[in-house]
Amino acid sequence: MGIPRTTIGFVPREVFSTTKRALETLFKRTREPFELICIDGGSPPEVQRYLEQKAQEKNFKLLRTDHYLSPNQARNLVIEHVKTPYVVFVDNDVLVGENWLKPLVDCAEQTGAWVVGPLYFEHAPEQHRLHMVGGDCRIQTEADGTRYHHELHHHGHKLLSEVQETIERHETELIEFHAVLVAMEVFKQLGPLDEGLLCYAEHCDLCLMVREAGGRVLVEPESKITYIPPKRLDNVDRTFFELRWSEAWSAASINRFAEKWNLTPGNFADVESLKWLRYHRSYGLAWLYPIRRILGRKWTNSLFKRGLFWLDVVHNRRRYPPEKFGHASPAQPRLVHDPAGIVSQAA
Repeated sequence: MGIPRTTIGFVPREVFSTTKRALETLFKRTREPFELICIDGGSPPEVQRYLEQKAQEKNFKLLRTDHYLSPNQARNLVIEHVKTPYVVFVDNDVLVGENWLKPLVDCAEQTGAWVVGPLYFEHAPEQHRLHMVGGDCRIQTEADGTRYHHELHHHGHKLLSEVQETIERHETELIEFHAVLVAMEVFKQLGPLDEGLLCYAEHCDLCLMVREAGGRVLVEPESKITYIPPKRLDNVDRTFFELRWSEAWSAASINRFAEKWNLTPGNFADVESLKWLRYHRSYGLAWLYPIRRILGRKWTNSLFKRGLFWLDVVHNRRRYPPEKFGHASPAQPRLVHDPAGIVSQAA
């Protein structure tokens, strides 16, 4: 199948229960040769055993920590081991489409782009509802001097049938980390990903740095992936999920991003971002399920946004106090399986 041009970094995003389906789909649907590095960030025993067995079967590199990792921590562990010209980060809740990898690599080689994102879809059925087709990502200044980060997804939440004729390869300001190709030249010039961004704006930070350094960010619609979260969290997933989107990690990330890009403290964009982070965390709240059954999703969401969220804020701050969890624990990985240079191939 030829020499691989890229390494896939398969990393945890917010849960573990989606891991098996995502990884099996990746092997089944990838035709381009690739190397694979999988990061297991403190998964529960069932997932841990699956990854160890799969690493033996497919002969890919597997690293594990016995504690949870932030996304950028996991990605940086991948970067340390990449020997190919490109790395493609894939979250463990993503279903890649057929022949998804080759278009990304071809686009990078043909255009010289440092970063290439696919066509992003969300939720089942696959490749039906768009998550984004690139977007806006820039620092803006108001007349009163307020500096804030402007982020906007293009065609977010639209059906593909509504915009299909308008989608073609193009330069953009924004991609996301659900799945993205990055030239290793980026890390040679700019260094590793910022681990101070624990749960927020990691993708924005990368895009801003790349474009500031003169690199290009492109969307390649011939590559398609679908982000599919679980419909309901079990207790094992909920523990990681609540830390992943915790008050401590959220505040630390927002503050780090604001400091790094000289944003006005407490600007309206940061306030809206914190609202989104809290609302997203509500997905894991077991006590909201019976309320949804009685009132329906619409009314429950309305009540949550109007003030019910403070119950979760208080609970989350007690469980993950900012003074203790305002930063990620240092990554302490161990090598579980090493293919010793053997290239993993698609199934």
